[in-house]
Amino acid sequence: MATIQKSLRIPANILKEIEEIARETKRDFTTVTNELLKEAVRVRRSPGIVFTEGTNGKRARVAGTGIEVWEIIATYRSVDGSFSRLSRAYNWLTVQQLKAALGYYKLYKEEIDALIAENEGWTPEKISEKYPFL
Repeated sequence: MATIQKSLRIPANILKEIEEIARETKRDFTTVTNELLKEAVRVRRSPGIVFTEGTNGKRARVAGTGIEVWEIIATYRSVDGSFSRLSRAYNWLTVQQLKAALGYYKLYKEEIDALIAENEGWTPEKISEKYPFL
C-alpha cells in the first residue's frame, strides 16, 4: 500500500497518549498512529463494531459481545445467506448487531474472508503439529 506524507496538527494531550501507547507496546509512533487512524475510520464507517485485543491481535467485534465479525459471516455463509436463519443461530443478538456485522463485511470483505480462510485452514494435522501436547 502506498503511503503519503501529510502534515498534521495533533493536540498535545493526544500526542502524549499516542507516544505512551508506542512506548508501552514497543512500537514506533508512525505505526501506532496509523493503526489508531485505521481503527477510527473503520469504527466511524461501521456503527456497532468495536476493536478489541485478542490472542491474535485486534479484531473487529460486534459491540457488546465477544463475537468477532468473521464468526458471524462464516455462520451467515453456512446458512446460505439467510438472515432469518442467522438470527436464529444468534438468537441473543439484536437485528442491529447482526446488521452491523454484515455491514462491516460489506466494507471490509477481504479482511473477513482472510480470517475465515485462516480458521477453515485448521485441520487435525495442523493442530497436532502446532500443539503436539493436545
